Amino acid sequence: MALRGGASLMFQGTGSSVGKSTLVAGLARALTRRGLLVLPFKPQNMSNNAAVTPEGGEIGRAQALQALACGVDPHVDMNPVLLKPQSEVGSQVIVQGRVFGTARARDYQAMKPQLLPYVMESFARLRGRADIVLVEGAGSASEVNLRANDIANMGFARAGDVPVVVIGDIDRGGVIASLVGTQVVLDPADAACIVGFIVNRMRGDAGLFAEGMALIAARTGWRALGLVPHFERVRALPAEDAADLAARMAPVRAGKALRIAVPVLPYIANFDDLDPLFGESEVELTFLRDGAALPVATDLVVLAGSKATIADLAALRAFGWEADILAHVRRGGHVLGLCGGYQMLGRRIADPDGIEVVASEVAGLGLLDIETVLTGDKRLTAVRGRLVGADDAVVAGYEMHGGRSFGPGVGAPFVRFDDGRVDGARSGDGLVSGTYVHGLFGADGARAAMLRRFGAVAGARDHRREIEDALDALADHLEAHVDIAGLLTLAR
Repeated sequence: MALRGGASLMFQGTGSSVGKSTLVAGLARALTRRGLLVLPFKPQNMSNNAAVTPEGGEIGRAQALQALACGVDPHVDMNPVLLKPQSEVGSQVIVQGRVFGTARARDYQAMKPQLLPYVMESFARLRGRADIVLVEGAGSASEVNLRANDIANMGFARAGDVPVVVIGDIDRGGVIASLVGTQVVLDPADAACIVGFIVNRMRGDAGLFAEGMALIAARTGWRALGLVPHFERVRALPAEDAADLAARMAPVRAGKALRIAVPVLPYIANFDDLDPLFGESEVELTFLRDGAALPVATDLVVLAGSKATIADLAALRAFGWEADILAHVRRGGHVLGLCGGYQMLGRRIADPDGIEVVASEVAGLGLLDIETVLTGDKRLTAVRGRLVGADDAVVAGYEMHGGRSFGPGVGAPFVRFDDGRVDGARSGDGLVSGTYVHGLFGADGARAAMLRRFGAVAGARDHRREIEDALDALADHLEAHVDIAGLLTLAR
């Protein structure tokens, strides 16, 4: 179907984690395969899983995946406002890819009017380039307590004159009430933006919910656009939110050659670094929560990235994991720190300017002979290089960090970049390593080399191809279960 240039359609949810990001990615791939120039857009995202764009900005991981589904490079305009939680009540605010400031939750509500012009500017640029822009809302469409100054859901839809499709998740129960109730609580002018609905994650006989679909349509007047069955292969796609870790808590079958444990800390960030390991037949990957003991049989502990390194280090100690990790190393076990996890492995972390809430200085785990000083400037860049060592494998990823690490330990770097710089550190006995590079395991050669270092053999895999294949399969799934022609008719 031909579209006038600059059409758009927004997908909002009855709640968080109803599958908005995944459905937008799948629809983006489906429409791209139909020959349309599709671009993704999310006015406001909240996530500590972020991606670096080619121009050196950062956006939510979900929008980077959606850009991949569209076959285009990610751009900061695709997610003009990104909130990165760094305390219980506050977040770092990223605007068009750059740090704009920090704000407590209540103060952020007052900040939103300042941000709407940036949101509309980015949206206008995308709409000027695309046949259709697929817009993803945030959280719940029915959070009317947050409606004043809203830029993420109905506030944006009204400002941009964008029609809305609401998504409900039947797997969590109460989907009829959540969809019908959304219309009930919305201001009539907001409710008038909604043109249709999709029910996601149906398990079992879809025919059993035909009456439910008809009831929702009759009560709301919205067009029924699809009942989407649960799709297991979405697990192959990069996860965006820490809530997605719940599905990955249970360890896979025992008896694997390499047993990896990952402590889940309150401000864990960019844990999608570990996604490529899920497909390795010789790897058992276990996420530990709430002080669960480190399994004695663990071969490798990975400390993932963090948006609040000092706070997460305090949590690691409170959970008792510091003693577990030190004992693990004394037994000859390996530890790998990624970004914030790398900083934790050093002797000291200083935050003289209060970048993470208040000025402070703490002792690190002391496993690497480095010190870190946190700074307000953030390094955001794609990197390419090679692992230092006999394997000399190619590394391709990105840096996204504030702070500088230095000391004798950096004399034994982990990575040497093509531009001559080095990064990371290794202990003298080779048991402990750290690096600022994200995406390390995504490079097939580097992943295979590191697994060999830790005692396992990697399978013959193309991780990028696996993601592409999963997106194609998701698009096929949505072609079968969503009225895509109807969606295009409703876009404007």
